[in-house]
Amino acid sequence: MKTSVKLPRLGDTVDEVFLLNWKKSVGDQVEAGEMVLEVETDKASVEVPSPVSGKITELLFKENDAIKTGDVIFTCETN
Repeated sequence: MKTSVKLPRLGDTVDEVFLLNWKKSVGDQVEAGEMVLEVETDKASVEVPSPVSGKITELLFKENDAIKTGDVIFTCETN
């Protein structure tokens, strides 16, 4: 089943972040709780974990892109 994963809220006042780098690539397996990307807020860099386990099928942003809370960041084929 294809699952769309959204950027979670990373703080009370954080509505937008910038993608620093992906820790995973298309085709990689990911486990729930495993870090998939690193983003920068106005105060710090934060690693974002995957909420699901499966195979990454699409990464929707590239380095330095701005991402808003709730945006779909990647898709994953789950069982």
